Amino acid sequence: MQSEVPFSYEERYGLRPKNKWQLPAIVIALVGISWLTWAGLHHANPPYRSTLISFSVVNEKEISIRYSIERRSLTSIFTCTLVARDIDKNVVGQIDQVISAGDKISERTTLIPTRGQAVNADVVRCRQGS
Repeated sequence: MQSEVPFSYEERYGLRPKNKWQLPAIVIALVGISWLTWAGLHHANPPYRSTLISFSVVNEKEISIRYSIERRSLTSIFTCTLVARDIDKNVVGQIDQVISAGDKISERTTLIPTRGQAVNADVVRCRQGS
């Protein structure tokens, strides 16, 4: 008779290799989650926020735009680029408006001179400095 030896998968199939990918995967996951958290928090509170409130065509050569800018730094000067576009979305007017230091929320109404009939206006961007 044969002696009863307990069946062992390790003996029959060999030892499984160690998972060498686990440590690099954990490190990459930790770095990735840390970066994602930082990026989300950093970009959730930008130095300014601009909001288009309304625009209206004054005449064939002018359009009025009403917008607000909310800023973190009350001592910073901002320059906002405003554009007017025609029916084909071509820029027909553009101005830079300087917003001096002051209130946290500043609301402006500005006339944009155009070279043709404008149908809409927008705040393209604002940047710190003059």
